[in-house]
Amino acid sequence: MYFSDYRFISEPLFFSVMHSFKELPLIEPLHRAIAEEGYTVPTPIQAQSIIPLLEGRDIIGCAQTGTGKTAAFVLPILQQLAVQKKGRVQNTPRALILAPTRELAAQIGKSIQVYGKYVPLTSTVIFGGVGHQSQIQAMNRGVDILVATPGRLLDLMNQGVVHLNQISIFVLDEADRMLDMGFIRDIHKIIAKLPSNKQSMFFSATLEPKVVELARKLIRNPIHVTVNPEKPTVERIEQCVYYVDKEKKDGLLVQLLKGPTFQRVIVFTQMKHVANRVAEVLFRAGIRAEVIHGNKSQNARTASLEAFRHGRSKVLVATDIAARGIDIDGITHVINYELPHEAETYVHRIGRTARAGAEGQAISFCSGFERSYFEAIEDFIHKEIPVIYDKAYHSAAAMNATGAAARPPPKGKQSGKYGKHASPRTFGRGRVDGRRGHNRR
Repeated sequence: MYFSDYRFISEPLFFSVMHSFKELPLIEPLHRAIAEEGYTVPTPIQAQSIIPLLEGRDIIGCAQTGTGKTAAFVLPILQQLAVQKKGRVQNTPRALILAPTRELAAQIGKSIQVYGKYVPLTSTVIFGGVGHQSQIQAMNRGVDILVATPGRLLDLMNQGVVHLNQISIFVLDEADRMLDMGFIRDIHKIIAKLPSNKQSMFFSATLEPKVVELARKLIRNPIHVTVNPEKPTVERIEQCVYYVDKEKKDGLLVQLLKGPTFQRVIVFTQMKHVANRVAEVLFRAGIRAEVIHGNKSQNARTASLEAFRHGRSKVLVATDIAARGIDIDGITHVINYELPHEAETYVHRIGRTARAGAEGQAISFCSGFERSYFEAIEDFIHKEIPVIYDKAYHSAAAMNATGAAARPPPKGKQSGKYGKHASPRTFGRGRVDGRRGHNRR
């Protein structure tokens, strides 16, 4: 029976009381791999999902990146395929995991390798932005688990390189992002090629009507698990804002990043060309920075992420689209060099720090025309963000901007130039003051 609208068939979530992975009925090779990674206590979504999935149930999981959802579906997939002990068939995987971005697909593939190191299964990841040949060769050898982005998967299906008629487990990860990125037609084409008798797992950060409509076509009699991530915005993350003129943002950024506490930092920009320019500014200041955005090749993006992940660079400059699905531990600071146009995006950005009990700080740069964005953010999170007054960079004009001055100029009237780069300064950070000296709209 299909579920309808927002009413889901749910079961008591008594699995959430588990205090150890040892309580989960996983096979010994999986327990061994989990222990070697140092994991002892399952996250809420793992505790609530793994047993029903091992029993073959379909699932709708409402969970964001950082909740442990990847392991929640990877571990049951590994166990079920290992227990079945079926031989591999050329070009015909047994499990398919669809992800919206190259980075997320690659991370899922890495998780499969980590958790499945002692299980005799093979997997591969296919996505666009790189050559076809190695992916075709992997499929020709035969794989048990295929992780893919929709576009490249359809491409290889049309070439006859991938056949989905033997899929027994199907995962659609981050369904809301799939729809936001325009993959709905591709998803429907892929679904049409899947067997009707399969186990389906559907994960999304939100359950908006369009997401529910898609899930309806995939899921039968599901267990429904909703897990909110830790609430980083108010409780866990120290937030602050610098009101700074647009042309002085570079100097302020360099000054902050030379501070000793800035160990692993993500700097967010809205535009790809701004990300490139900011990385160049940091390079000239002697600060090693990597940059990722949609115009970078997949090989370049992967190399940048690995350099950042392993500490060869302490700064990653990224646009929101390119950063989707990136989950890197130990982020000490998130800096919003440019404020996002959507308040919800702010929450996603800053949630990349202060994870797993660690401390973290989110810093926003707000120029005059970004005041409307910043007010929307404060309204969204129901919190007034403290202001840092730095005598070298503080802009009273930006802080007090109202009306047209607090909004971006119409398209076509923006110069796109940031003026001369401010020279790095050695001033202190100034005092933090949560009081507002300006009028709110």
